[in-house]
Amino acid sequence: MIDLHTHSLFSDGEVVPSELIQRARIKGLRAIAITDHVDASNLEFVIRAMVKFVRSLQGHDVIPVLAGIELTHVPPTQVLSLVRKGRRLGAQLVVVHGETVVEPVARGTNRAAIMAGSDILAHPGLISAEEVKLAANKGVALEISSRRGHSLTNGHVARLARRWGARLVLNTDAHSPRDLISLDMAEIVAKGAGLSKAEFIEMRKNSEALFQKARRRKGRGVT
Repeated sequence: MIDLHTHSLFSDGEVVPSELIQRARIKGLRAIAITDHVDASNLEFVIRAMVKFVRSLQGHDVIPVLAGIELTHVPPTQVLSLVRKGRRLGAQLVVVHGETVVEPVARGTNRAAIMAGSDILAHPGLISAEEVKLAANKGVALEISSRRGHSLTNGHVARLARRWGARLVLNTDAHSPRDLISLDMAEIVAKGAGLSKAEFIEMRKNSEALFQKARRRKGRGVT
């Protein structure tokens, strides 16, 4: 499994990045992205620190890691500029915290994330059919989440994604090592969302393709 949405002590995760990737490795994950929560106040600090950390791992026996960010609770009107700034500073993967039903995310965030061309719209809640069609056209992946609360609308997201051809990825949104899951558990989450075995395999392929695309960005913004 490749997990493209995790958190470390750089935001509200429980462990430092090195422990997170070691725990992920022991859990059987093939690769992860560390996507700590950011807004305009800390975006530059987090990206620069994470890119330097990922570069420090070169030549060492660890699983591949992406330096990412998750834009979180930012005004929808800021999303485009922050996605662009994040990539300019070196973020290899840009996730946007979607309109989950268990947090008061500003309305319009899902659409703003899609229009901005983010890589993943995380836990998009009761996303509209129009927004799913837009995500399919823009190539923005929609997240199926194993995280409690956020997972409540997995079935809704999966159903609309199937209908309109939007790409899905399955992530943990891990804030603790306890949140990381095995491949077997990921398949159970997918099945619970109403997805077939073939669709689960397709999600894994989507994650692999997105990981490889993001990896080629190489965190170029840090000197």
